[in-house]
Amino acid sequence: MNKAATTEAFLWAYVINANGSSRSLNLDDFPYSCAHDEYLWIHLCSDVDEVDSVMKAIGLSETVADKLSTLVTRPRTMTVDKGTLIYLRGINKNPGAAPDDMVSLRVWLEEKLIVTARRADRGLMSINESRDQVTNDQAPASSTHMLIHIIENVADKIHETVDQFDDTLVDFELSEQLDKKARLALSDLRRRAASIRRYLAPQRDALDAMFRLPHLSNEQMFALREQTERVTRYIEDLDLARERAIVLQDELRNSIADRQGMRMYVLSLVTAIFLPLSFLTGVFGMNVAGLPGTETPEAFTLLMAGMGGLAIVMLIAMLWKRWL
Repeated sequence: MNKAATTEAFLWAYVINANGSSRSLNLDDFPYSCAHDEYLWIHLCSDVDEVDSVMKAIGLSETVADKLSTLVTRPRTMTVDKGTLIYLRGINKNPGAAPDDMVSLRVWLEEKLIVTARRADRGLMSINESRDQVTNDQAPASSTHMLIHIIENVADKIHETVDQFDDTLVDFELSEQLDKKARLALSDLRRRAASIRRYLAPQRDALDAMFRLPHLSNEQMFALREQTERVTRYIEDLDLARERAIVLQDELRNSIADRQGMRMYVLSLVTAIFLPLSFLTGVFGMNVAGLPGTETPEAFTLLMAGMGGLAIVMLIAMLWKRWL
């Protein structure tokens, strides 16, 4: 077994006591037998070549290993062998990543074991926060409690992103004038909200399916129900954010159309004023015999005065008709 690749596949493992204390394990410590008040939490990188060897070393069946290392997942919960397999999605908080590029988290749950797996370079801040709690001897009391704790952390990051969407929309709604940059930002917000919602809807169903987990206490069922309702609320908030973005975009389009219409209206009125004047200049500009005033010095002055008077009369008529 390649030692470097194995290290990349095996990220960490902890044996956790019911009182919250923990100690780390190496791959050489497996197979490991838990005491009655202990459970294991193992975190893996699912798309490294040697991950199958690591999963075999920690005692996972070939079926479970295949499902944990699958490349494409959508949130769901299913029973496999003697445990439960859960696929979740979390907000991507990695540097330079878009939040809507959600990170897939694969979880294998047994009574004394919880295995989490993610792809390389796709770390999940929610998992790191759970690890910090474990290293501070504040770990959840059981593998099921650990799963619920991870789900809570994932939901917290989703909440932060949804709140950012709401704050952005409030800023746009309070803005006195929206410009082209705002239109592009609103389009991007709608796209990201739709992308996140795409995974939250099945994630809500996955959490609902977790109520079939064996040996759930009333406290755990209540916590799961709370997380399910939170995800439902975030889905509704994302739907509302998309509708608000659509309304703002419509207002922006209407504002642009109004400004363009006003410009065209003013241009048409100016054209209407100068149309008869252009006709007169065209007539008197013809180079043919018989044009009146060609021999009269005052003809030009009279023509200009008449054209000016005609323009004033038309302008007064438009003001009287309230066209201006």
